[in-house]
Amino acid sequence: MKKWHTVQDYLVIVFCACLLALSYHIFVFPNEFAPSGLPGIATIIQHVFHFKVGYMTILINVPLVLLTYFIVDHRYAVLSATFAVVFSVVLLALDYVNLAPFEYHTTTGTSTILAPIAGGVISGFCYGMVMRRDSSTGGTDLLAALVHHVRPEMHIIWIVFAINAIVAALSYFVYDFKIEPVILCLIYCFLSSHVGDTMIKGFKEAVKFEIVTDKPEELSAELLKHMKHGVTEIPAVGGFTHSDKTLLICVVNRHQIVAFQRIIQQFPGSFAYLSSVKETMG
Repeated sequence: MKKWHTVQDYLVIVFCACLLALSYHIFVFPNEFAPSGLPGIATIIQHVFHFKVGYMTILINVPLVLLTYFIVDHRYAVLSATFAVVFSVVLLALDYVNLAPFEYHTTTGTSTILAPIAGGVISGFCYGMVMRRDSSTGGTDLLAALVHHVRPEMHIIWIVFAINAIVAALSYFVYDFKIEPVILCLIYCFLSSHVGDTMIKGFKEAVKFEIVTDKPEELSAELLKHMKHGVTEIPAVGGFTHSDKTLLICVVNRHQIVAFQRIIQQFPGSFAYLSSVKETMG
Protein backbone atom coordinates (compact mmCIF):
# COMPACT_ATOMS: atom_id res chain seq x y z
CA MET A 1 0.00 0.00 0.00
CA LYS A 2 2.86 2.37 0.85
CA LYS A 3 4.50 1.69 -2.54
CA TRP A 4 1.21 2.37 -4.34
CA HIS A 5 0.90 5.73 -2.55
CA THR A 6 4.44 6.56 -3.62
CA VAL A 7 3.60 5.70 -7.23
CA GLN A 8 0.50 7.89 -6.98
CA ASP A 9 2.62 10.77 -5.70
CA TYR A 10 4.96 10.55 -8.68
CA LEU A 11 2.10 10.22 -11.17
CA VAL A 12 0.41 13.34 -9.80
CA ILE A 13 3.69 15.27 -9.84
CA VAL A 14 4.48 14.25 -13.43
CA PHE A 15 0.95 15.14 -14.59
CA CYS A 16 1.06 18.56 -12.91
CA ALA A 17 4.52 19.30 -14.33
CA CYS A 18 3.30 18.49 -17.85
CA LEU A 19 0.14 20.56 -17.39
CA LEU A 20 2.06 23.57 -16.11
CA ALA A 21 4.56 23.38 -18.97
CA LEU A 22 1.68 23.26 -21.45
CA SER A 23 0.03 26.29 -19.87
CA TYR A 24 3.25 28.27 -20.27
CA HIS A 25 3.23 27.63 -24.02
CA ILE A 26 -0.47 28.35 -24.40
CA PHE A 27 -1.01 31.31 -22.05
CA VAL A 28 2.29 32.81 -20.84
CA PHE A 29 4.78 32.93 -23.72
CA PRO A 30 2.36 34.14 -26.45
CA ASN A 31 1.20 37.07 -24.30
CA GLU A 32 4.59 38.37 -23.17
CA PHE A 33 4.30 38.59 -19.41
CA ALA A 34 6.25 36.98 -16.59
CA PRO A 35 4.55 34.49 -14.23
CA SER A 36 5.22 34.22 -10.50
CA GLY A 37 8.36 33.07 -8.69
CA LEU A 38 11.73 32.12 -10.09
CA PRO A 39 10.12 30.81 -13.33
CA GLY A 40 9.03 34.41 -13.83
CA ILE A 41 12.66 35.54 -13.66
CA ALA A 42 13.56 32.73 -16.10
CA THR A 43 10.81 33.97 -18.45
CA ILE A 44 12.24 37.49 -18.32
CA ILE A 45 15.71 36.13 -19.11
CA GLN A 46 14.26 34.21 -22.06
CA HIS A 47 12.58 37.36 -23.36
CA VAL A 48 15.76 39.46 -23.12
CA PHE A 49 18.55 36.98 -23.92
CA HIS A 50 16.56 34.24 -25.73
CA PHE A 51 17.88 31.65 -23.25
CA LYS A 52 15.06 29.12 -22.91
CA VAL A 53 13.11 28.83 -19.68
CA GLY A 54 13.54 25.04 -19.71
CA TYR A 55 17.32 25.32 -19.46
CA MET A 56 17.17 28.18 -16.98
CA THR A 57 14.81 26.22 -14.72
CA ILE A 58 17.28 23.33 -14.58
CA LEU A 59 20.18 25.67 -13.75
CA ILE A 60 18.17 27.32 -10.97
CA ASN A 61 16.87 24.10 -9.44
CA VAL A 62 20.02 21.94 -9.44
CA PRO A 63 21.80 23.78 -6.60
CA LEU A 64 18.53 24.34 -4.72
CA VAL A 65 17.59 20.66 -4.90
CA LEU A 66 21.05 19.56 -3.71
CA LEU A 67 20.97 21.97 -0.76
CA THR A 68 17.44 20.93 0.12
CA TYR A 69 18.39 17.24 -0.06
CA PHE A 70 21.26 17.58 2.42
CA ILE A 71 19.87 20.31 4.65
CA VAL A 72 16.07 20.02 4.75
CA ASP A 73 14.56 16.67 3.69
CA HIS A 74 15.52 13.86 1.29
CA ARG A 75 12.04 12.89 0.10
CA TYR A 76 10.89 16.47 -0.35
CA ALA A 77 13.97 17.23 -2.44
CA VAL A 78 13.60 14.15 -4.67
CA LEU A 79 9.92 14.81 -5.38
CA SER A 80 10.63 18.47 -6.08
CA ALA A 81 13.48 17.50 -8.40
CA THR A 82 11.10 15.19 -10.27
CA PHE A 83 8.69 18.05 -10.88
CA ALA A 84 11.46 20.44 -11.95
CA VAL A 85 13.02 17.95 -14.39
CA VAL A 86 9.72 16.89 -15.98
CA PHE A 87 8.57 20.52 -16.23
CA SER A 88 11.83 21.59 -17.93
CA VAL A 89 11.96 18.63 -20.32
CA VAL A 90 8.32 19.01 -21.38
CA LEU A 91 8.77 22.77 -21.71
CA LEU A 92 11.69 22.23 -24.10
CA ALA A 93 9.96 19.40 -25.98
CA LEU A 94 6.89 21.53 -26.65
CA ASP A 95 9.09 23.94 -28.60
CA TYR A 96 9.04 21.35 -31.37
CA VAL A 97 5.26 20.87 -31.25
CA ASN A 98 2.92 23.04 -33.28
CA LEU A 99 0.65 24.51 -30.62
CA ALA A 100 -0.49 27.45 -32.73
CA PRO A 101 -4.13 26.22 -32.88
CA PHE A 102 -4.25 26.17 -29.07
CA GLU A 103 -2.23 29.26 -28.14
CA TYR A 104 -4.21 32.08 -26.61
CA HIS A 105 -3.11 35.49 -27.87
CA THR A 106 -4.64 38.86 -28.58
CA THR A 107 -4.08 39.18 -32.33
CA THR A 108 -7.73 38.24 -32.89
CA GLY A 109 -8.98 40.99 -30.60
CA THR A 110 -9.43 38.87 -27.47
CA SER A 111 -8.62 40.23 -24.02
CA THR A 112 -5.05 39.83 -22.76
CA ILE A 113 -6.26 39.62 -19.17
CA LEU A 114 -7.76 36.18 -19.77
CA ALA A 115 -4.28 34.70 -20.29
CA PRO A 116 -2.96 35.29 -16.73
CA ILE A 117 -6.36 34.31 -15.32
CA ALA A 118 -6.27 30.91 -17.04
CA GLY A 119 -2.54 30.47 -16.45
CA GLY A 120 -2.80 31.49 -12.79
CA VAL A 121 -5.63 29.06 -12.11
CA ILE A 122 -3.70 26.19 -13.70
CA SER A 123 -0.54 27.16 -11.81
CA GLY A 124 -2.45 27.28 -8.52
CA PHE A 125 -4.05 23.91 -9.21
CA CYS A 126 -0.67 22.31 -9.96
CA TYR A 127 0.93 23.97 -6.94
CA GLY A 128 -1.81 22.79 -4.58
CA MET A 129 -1.82 19.22 -5.90
CA VAL A 130 1.96 18.98 -5.61
CA MET A 131 2.04 20.49 -2.12
CA ARG A 132 -0.56 17.99 -0.94
CA ARG A 133 1.94 15.28 -1.93
CA ASP A 134 4.58 16.82 0.38
CA SER A 135 6.50 18.14 -2.59
CA SER A 136 6.97 21.45 -4.38
CA THR A 137 7.21 22.97 -7.83
CA GLY A 138 10.87 23.76 -7.19
CA GLY A 139 12.42 27.20 -7.55
CA THR A 140 10.82 29.61 -5.08
CA ASP A 141 9.46 26.83 -2.87
CA LEU A 142 12.89 25.25 -2.43
CA LEU A 143 14.47 28.62 -1.71
CA ALA A 144 11.77 29.40 0.84
CA ALA A 145 12.21 25.98 2.50
CA LEU A 146 15.98 26.54 2.80
CA VAL A 147 15.61 30.02 4.25
CA HIS A 148 12.93 28.85 6.67
CA HIS A 149 15.17 25.96 7.80
CA VAL A 150 18.04 28.33 8.56
CA ARG A 151 15.85 31.17 9.84
CA PRO A 152 12.64 29.61 11.22
CA GLU A 153 11.41 32.98 12.46
CA MET A 154 11.15 34.24 8.88
CA HIS A 155 7.71 33.67 7.38
CA ILE A 156 7.87 31.92 4.00
CA ILE A 157 5.11 34.10 2.59
CA TRP A 158 7.37 37.15 2.74
CA ILE A 159 10.07 35.36 0.77
CA VAL A 160 7.58 34.44 -1.95
CA PHE A 161 6.15 37.97 -1.90
CA ALA A 162 9.61 39.52 -2.31
CA ILE A 163 10.42 37.36 -5.34
CA ASN A 164 7.06 38.06 -6.98
CA ALA A 165 7.50 41.79 -6.33
CA ILE A 166 10.88 41.71 -8.07
CA VAL A 167 9.36 39.89 -11.05
CA ALA A 168 6.51 42.39 -11.29
CA ALA A 169 8.88 45.37 -11.06
CA LEU A 170 11.27 43.98 -13.69
CA SER A 171 8.34 43.35 -16.03
CA TYR A 172 7.87 47.07 -16.52
CA PHE A 173 11.42 47.59 -17.79
CA VAL A 174 11.71 44.34 -19.75
CA TYR A 175 8.44 44.53 -21.70
CA ASP A 176 9.00 47.94 -23.34
CA PHE A 177 8.21 50.11 -20.30
CA LYS A 178 4.54 49.14 -20.27
CA ILE A 179 2.39 48.83 -17.17
CA GLU A 180 0.19 46.06 -18.65
CA PRO A 181 2.77 43.23 -18.19
CA VAL A 182 3.08 44.28 -14.54
CA ILE A 183 -0.69 44.02 -14.06
CA LEU A 184 -0.79 40.66 -15.84
CA CYS A 185 2.00 39.38 -13.58
CA LEU A 186 0.13 40.51 -10.45
CA ILE A 187 -3.08 38.85 -11.63
CA TYR A 188 -1.19 35.61 -12.30
CA CYS A 189 0.51 35.74 -8.88
CA PHE A 190 -2.74 36.42 -7.03
CA LEU A 191 -4.75 33.69 -8.71
CA SER A 192 -1.94 31.15 -8.48
CA SER A 193 -1.57 31.82 -4.74
CA HIS A 194 -5.32 31.86 -4.05
CA VAL A 195 -6.15 28.70 -6.01
CA GLY A 196 -3.09 26.91 -4.60
CA ASP A 197 -4.11 27.80 -1.06
CA THR A 198 -7.63 26.51 -1.71
CA MET A 199 -6.28 23.24 -3.12
CA ILE A 200 -4.04 22.72 -0.10
CA LYS A 201 -6.78 23.41 2.45
CA GLY A 202 -9.29 21.28 0.55
CA PHE A 203 -12.92 21.66 -0.39
CA LYS A 204 -14.48 19.75 2.50
CA GLU A 205 -15.76 22.86 4.23
CA ALA A 206 -18.08 22.34 7.15
CA VAL A 207 -19.48 24.15 10.18
CA LYS A 208 -18.59 23.48 13.80
CA PHE A 209 -21.25 24.15 16.43
CA GLU A 210 -20.33 24.56 20.08
CA ILE A 211 -23.33 24.45 22.39
CA VAL A 212 -23.46 25.21 26.09
CA THR A 213 -26.44 23.41 27.62
CA ASP A 214 -27.75 21.87 30.84
CA LYS A 215 -29.59 19.16 28.90
CA PRO A 216 -26.74 17.38 27.12
CA GLU A 217 -28.31 13.92 26.91
CA GLU A 218 -31.59 15.07 25.33
CA LEU A 219 -29.88 17.49 22.95
CA SER A 220 -27.24 14.94 21.92
CA ALA A 221 -29.95 12.38 21.21
CA GLU A 222 -31.78 14.84 18.92
CA LEU A 223 -28.58 15.75 17.09
CA LEU A 224 -27.62 12.13 16.55
CA LYS A 225 -31.13 11.24 15.40
CA HIS A 226 -31.69 14.05 12.91
CA MET A 227 -28.19 15.20 11.89
CA LYS A 228 -26.48 11.81 11.68
CA HIS A 229 -23.28 13.36 13.07
CA GLY A 230 -21.37 12.52 16.22
CA VAL A 231 -21.38 14.78 19.25
CA THR A 232 -18.54 15.35 21.70
CA GLU A 233 -19.38 16.27 25.30
CA ILE A 234 -17.05 18.35 27.49
CA PRO A 235 -17.87 19.28 31.13
CA ALA A 236 -18.14 23.05 31.67
CA VAL A 237 -18.99 25.55 34.39
CA GLY A 238 -21.00 28.75 33.90
CA GLY A 239 -18.89 31.82 34.67
CA PHE A 240 -21.83 33.86 36.02
CA THR A 241 -23.95 31.27 37.85
CA HIS A 242 -21.11 28.81 38.51
CA SER A 243 -23.57 26.04 37.70
CA ASP A 244 -22.53 22.83 35.97
CA LYS A 245 -22.98 22.88 32.21
CA THR A 246 -21.93 20.73 29.25
CA LEU A 247 -20.21 21.90 26.11
CA LEU A 248 -21.34 19.93 23.04
CA ILE A 249 -19.22 20.01 19.88
CA CYS A 250 -20.70 18.91 16.58
CA VAL A 251 -19.41 19.33 13.02
CA VAL A 252 -22.10 19.38 10.33
CA ASN A 253 -22.39 20.13 6.61
CA ARG A 254 -23.26 23.68 5.58
CA HIS A 255 -26.65 22.69 4.19
CA GLN A 256 -27.60 21.36 7.66
CA ILE A 257 -27.29 24.72 9.44
CA VAL A 258 -31.01 25.51 9.31
CA ALA A 259 -31.98 22.05 10.58
CA PHE A 260 -29.43 22.43 13.38
CA GLN A 261 -30.93 25.78 14.41
CA ARG A 262 -34.40 24.24 14.60
CA ILE A 263 -33.14 21.59 17.00
CA ILE A 264 -31.41 24.17 19.22
CA GLN A 265 -34.66 26.17 19.46
CA GLN A 266 -36.29 23.18 21.14
CA PHE A 267 -33.98 23.62 24.14
CA PRO A 268 -34.47 27.07 25.71
CA GLY A 269 -31.50 28.19 27.78
CA SER A 270 -28.98 26.50 25.50
CA PHE A 271 -26.39 28.76 23.92
CA ALA A 272 -24.70 27.94 20.62
CA TYR A 273 -22.21 29.54 18.26
CA LEU A 274 -20.68 28.34 15.02
CA SER A 275 -17.36 28.64 13.21
CA SER A 276 -16.13 27.57 9.79
CA VAL A 277 -14.11 24.39 9.34
CA LYS A 278 -11.85 24.40 6.27
CA GLU A 279 -11.48 20.64 5.98
CA THR A 280 -12.60 17.51 7.81
CA MET A 281 -10.46 14.39 8.14
CA GLY A 282 -11.12 10.96 9.53
